[in-house]
Amino acid sequence: MKKILVILSATLLVACNSSKEKNKVDKNPSKEMISENTKEKMNDTVPYENSVMLLGKANRKGLEMDAFKDWFNPGYSDYKMDSETLEQLKPLLKDVAITIFMGTWCEDSQRETPHFYKILDEANFDESKLTLITVSEEKTTPQGFEDEKNITNVPTFIFYKNEKELGRIVEYPIVSLEKDMLAILSGQEYKHAYAE
Repeated sequence: MKKILVILSATLLVACNSSKEKNKVDKNPSKEMISENTKEKMNDTVPYENSVMLLGKANRKGLEMDAFKDWFNPGYSDYKMDSETLEQLKPLLKDVAITIFMGTWCEDSQRETPHFYKILDEANFDESKLTLITVSEEKTTPQGFEDEKNITNVPTFIFYKNEKELGRIVEYPIVSLEKDMLAILSGQEYKHAYAE
């Protein structure tokens, strides 16, 4: 099965957008090809190009694995935060849950996800309220975590309060992660990059 997955591994997309282009061959592992025992795993990897990608539920430890630390660690440590906006964010994050959909293969995810983690750390966000879902290039997981979530581009950061979506940042922030988060969490009008 690993040989099949290696053969089916796709090349890196320049943009991490919806891949509904005509004549696109699905080169990602299908739900049927991933063994049933991956359904409950955390930080599960599957072959991808000359390395691996995370697929399914993950956490910070997964992003710090050898295959991903070369972009996660410097992206985290080198990010310069807007400390004034961060102070305004701190009280607004207390009753919020966040779900991140991202692809370890995606340059936009590799850029934004470490920055997002640093912002949450500096805001003393309770990481137990954070769900990280890593997807294939087709924005899917074997477990269907993306079902009914309208994930067309990654990364997608979704903010919830009382289980109701407050808003989302899709692929890249409009102003900055901190300012976009503040707009969403403070109830200001906010449209992500792909909002109609």
